[in-house]
Amino acid sequence: MEQVLSRKEASEAVQDAGWRFLLGTLRTSVTVDSLAQAIGLAADAVAVCGDDADQHLAVDARRNRVVFTLQSVEHAAVTTLDVELALRISATAGLLTEAAVQTLEIAIDALDIAAIRPFWKAVLGYTDEAGADGPEDPIIDPLWQSPAIWFQQMDQPRPQRNRIHFDICVPHDEAPRRLEAALAAGGRLVSATRAPAFWVLADLEGNEVCITTWQGRDG
Repeated sequence: MEQVLSRKEASEAVQDAGWRFLLGTLRTSVTVDSLAQAIGLAADAVAVCGDDADQHLAVDARRNRVVFTLQSVEHAAVTTLDVELALRISATAGLLTEAAVQTLEIAIDALDIAAIRPFWKAVLGYTDEAGADGPEDPIIDPLWQSPAIWFQQMDQPRPQRNRIHFDICVPHDEAPRRLEAALAAGGRLVSATRAPAFWVLADLEGNEVCITTWQGRDG
């Protein structure tokens, strides 16, 4: 029976096989000589995982490296089945996996997390992680292309202007919908003087983000 593993259990179960536990996932990478080879290894891994591939395996194939990620979609965590699949993938044709992996996570400090979280979901086009049940849970990119965002509780405001902000680049015909959704979710428009190249928005606590497009940048 499939069981959710603790961080320690998941890490120790795959350590010697070249996998590492990162932010609720098992990850490993394989160096390759071409994109064709990368796609071939990805196909082999899918075949090895069989019917479980769609609910557990994600693959990022590039010309020089393939990154494999395992996590139960149902549980949003590593399970005993993920460990089994990791070991199967590593055993495929003597596949040499490496622990050369990392993942980026971004934290936003907030006084009222519940008030600003919907804005960030809307402006980034993010969604709740599977099984999320509270404002402390991270929000994630449904396309698995961008880092997870989580919110850290503050006990007092920081009145100074942001020194770091996000830029979210979207297709030009997606920008109006994203802008409308962000404002409806509690955001405010800080500036549109450079639109449609970019709009500057902020959440209720003043944390800024720009929605950007290719338009308005030539000439």
